[in-house]
Amino acid sequence: MSLPEFQVLRPRTLEEALELLDRRRGAIQVIAGGTDLVPSLKQKLFAPRYLLDLKSLGELRYIRNGAGLEIGALTTVSEVAGSAEVRRHFPVLAEAAHVIASPVLRTMGTLGGNLCLDTRCLWYNQSQFWRQSCGFCLKKDGTACHVAPGGDRCWAVFSGDTAPALLALGAEIEIVSPRGARRLPLEQFYTGDGMARMKLAGDEILTRIFVPAESSGMRGAYLKFRLRGSIDYPLAGVAVALSISPDGMCLGGRVAVTALNPAPLVVQGSQEALHNARLSDELLETLAQLAGRSIKPLTTSASTPEYRRDIARVFVKRAVRQAWNP
Repeated sequence: MSLPEFQVLRPRTLEEALELLDRRRGAIQVIAGGTDLVPSLKQKLFAPRYLLDLKSLGELRYIRNGAGLEIGALTTVSEVAGSAEVRRHFPVLAEAAHVIASPVLRTMGTLGGNLCLDTRCLWYNQSQFWRQSCGFCLKKDGTACHVAPGGDRCWAVFSGDTAPALLALGAEIEIVSPRGARRLPLEQFYTGDGMARMKLAGDEILTRIFVPAESSGMRGAYLKFRLRGSIDYPLAGVAVALSISPDGMCLGGRVAVTALNPAPLVVQGSQEALHNARLSDELLETLAQLAGRSIKPLTTSASTPEYRRDIARVFVKRAVRQAWNP
């Protein structure tokens, strides 16, 4: 499959990037590592006239741990996974970054790009010829959802690995535009709609990720179900971050999931269940049941919804136990 024709724009500063993005709004897409976008371009899922290449913006490629963790959006996934500061103080994020794709793709892909991944579906991530033979779909060129026929909502799933880890840590993000900067919890960034998956306007760029200082030192674990042990996106992913007292009590924590809904999410009720809790089979079962009620896997991937739901419940139990007693 060949790439469509486009012109590459390479700004030297963030200010210049915002100006170019605003001026060509509607005909331009942002590219950093390109590990998600380039295959989609080949499949004719997008056909922008311009690509805004951000790779030269060194001001957005860094990791700082002071009053909390701050990471520039252009920091590569491999840099996040290999950071001593991240591994020591925010292990769940390092674990999630380490299992993304392959070493080559982790070296190319960026943290910001992983948070902005397009949603995925068996009916969407195909060649134009394949999609045309099926009458296209609601997300691209069609009017019907093949996953939920008769509905008017897209159920393509978000399949990023770092988002649930950052959600479990209570992360926030910074988004900038010609109008200025805004900061919001990562949890509020995703819409839950497979088509318009995130709250990012056409003239905005995700620039920084923040993890609060109170999340430093939280024990963590990330478990990922995929068909192949490398390269593949998750078909289900579970992240856990726990604050454990010296006597083994959980003072607070979160469980978050990915690849099971159109948006990554914190399992509803997990914070309350973990607060001042002791590790027990009853607690693990409660968290697994809460996860089961929070997710809605459909036929969007190469695995059945029933199996992915079961895997999610099992992974919640395993991840909590693993994080509690590393």
